[in-house]
Amino acid sequence: MGVTVTDDRQSGVDDAASPFRRRLLEGLDASINERGYRDTTVADIVRHARTSKRTFYGEFSSKEDCFIDLLRTNNEEMIKRIRRAVDPEADWQQQIRQAVAAYVEHIASRPAITLTWIREAPALGAVAQPLHRLAMSAFTDMLVDLSDSPGFRRAHIPPITPPLALIIVGGLRELTALYVEDGEDVHGITEAAVTASTAILGMARSNVRRAGA
Repeated sequence: MGVTVTDDRQSGVDDAASPFRRRLLEGLDASINERGYRDTTVADIVRHARTSKRTFYGEFSSKEDCFIDLLRTNNEEMIKRIRRAVDPEADWQQQIRQAVAAYVEHIASRPAITLTWIREAPALGAVAQPLHRLAMSAFTDMLVDLSDSPGFRRAHIPPITPPLALIIVGGLRELTALYVEDGEDVHGITEAAVTASTAILGMARSNVRRAGA
């Protein structure tokens, strides 16, 4: 407890950020793991970051501003991790499993941040709305891109539509939140996520077959 995360890949902190900004984001990350977002103060963040409030306010206007940036960088790292894990030449069902496994491993490494993204961020209201829209758009775009690969084309499966991709993302977020809230091992969502995603994408293949009949 209370140890600042220093691995940028695991913390999801943007490599392009200034050193002080990275430390502050890592400080917030560590405090959320220690006491939760609501009870975290700017003093907690700078304590973990081993810096000052003056430095904090040189980078962020408020705790909420820092929080939103932390969630943004975490979401970006999650998407990068999933894209890296998927082999576009693999069988389409294997690609789905690769994507789900990468998602689950990221969540397992950062459950507290994930839960705050799903449960706490909406409470910020309008200030967090752009983050939410950007995140959902980025995740759905990723699913559309991943389903437009050689492995899917060999199976005559068209790229998933954005509305269907959004259904997958929304359902997976809620299932993830329930597992984390209940203290369950998030690896337990793997088979349900794979089954649901395979069914939705497989339905697209069935529609193509019927259209060609």
